[in-house]
Amino acid sequence: MARRERRRGEPKTPDKHRLYQASVQGPDGDIELFDRIYRSHRGRAPLALREDFCGTALFSRQWVLSREDRTAVAIDLDSETLEWGRRNNLQTAGEPAARRVRLIEADVRAVRRPKVDLACAMNFSFCAFKERTELLEYLRAVHSALRGDGLLALEHYGGTEAVVAIEERREVDDFVYVWEQESFNPITHETRCHIHFELPGGERLERAFSYDWRLWTLPELRDAMIEVGFAAVEVYWERVDDEGEGTGEYELTEAEENQEGWLVYVVGLK
Repeated sequence: MARRERRRGEPKTPDKHRLYQASVQGPDGDIELFDRIYRSHRGRAPLALREDFCGTALFSRQWVLSREDRTAVAIDLDSETLEWGRRNNLQTAGEPAARRVRLIEADVRAVRRPKVDLACAMNFSFCAFKERTELLEYLRAVHSALRGDGLLALEHYGGTEAVVAIEERREVDDFVYVWEQESFNPITHETRCHIHFELPGGERLERAFSYDWRLWTLPELRDAMIEVGFAAVEVYWERVDDEGEGTGEYELTEAEENQEGWLVYVVGLK
């Protein structure tokens, strides 16, 4: 199909990173949750953060803005995305806050310093490791980067609809967020997923983001975390309303009925 030329004065296609941040990320609620979990175990607030697979480092930005004594290291392999985050998230946070965020372009498995109170991998990003040896290598690196009372939080998803080809649409502001599960292999638990954005005027930003993952089970994750040295592993399950929609409220649990779709944080205590 021929590419449509943009007329003078016509707005550019919205930036895919801005669309992603608006439709996927909610760092303030996550920070509040992590603070509550950490305080319940350690009796103090976590101050030093490690954000793995950080993308645009939005979570790190909001972390340092939440308290003046907080710091963050944000790690990702994609230099262009890190630079976007530097320009659009850190520089807009103000110099004092921006100085307390360190961006690191590296494989998360290769970074073991500095020591932090809390490490997190948001938006199911650790599922990029499809072999157990890779997952263990990552968990060992994070474990060694945690202080003696440190915690690791992994955001994960599942449910009966997580293992089928499906497309879900959700309106966000003036655009539509589309989550597509293209395929799932029940033998390997490999899954291919995409994010599309439908924009005003009928334009569609096709496959703005694509993922080639292994959908790890919760028992697999718990076993791997214990194997690398975590003293305990907890699961915080998102509660749903009467219509089955997530409420954003997470509770510690050890037994749940399966749902069409669920979100959890798997938390490892050092």
